[in-house]
Amino acid sequence: MISDTIDIKAKLTLYPTEKGGRKTGIKTDYRPNHVFEYKENSSDFVTTYIGQIEFEKELILPSETENVKVRFLKHQNIADLIEKGRIWWIHEGSNKIGEAEITEILTE
Repeated sequence: MISDTIDIKAKLTLYPTEKGGRKTGIKTDYRPNHVFEYKENSSDFVTTYIGQIEFEKELILPSETENVKVRFLKHQNIADLIEKGRIWWIHEGSNKIGEAEITEILTE
């Protein structure tokens, strides 16, 4: 069966509230903006991608780091950005609230 998603495992860190992070935690199935590239010499991102973050515990709180699963929609032309060790940033709108590192690629 051909999958419509690219599934990965990642180490996710939410930034502390005082460094621009959320005031509250996130629940599983959270769908923030995922940013892999920024415009040169700028904090403006090139594009955002849709990805759903899934995990076992009830909440991931600001300042915490957890192992998670992320599902990206394949039709976004994201496959070239997915490689083990790659770091990307988690946004809510223009606010950068965390970052993640790919630890394992489950489906391509």
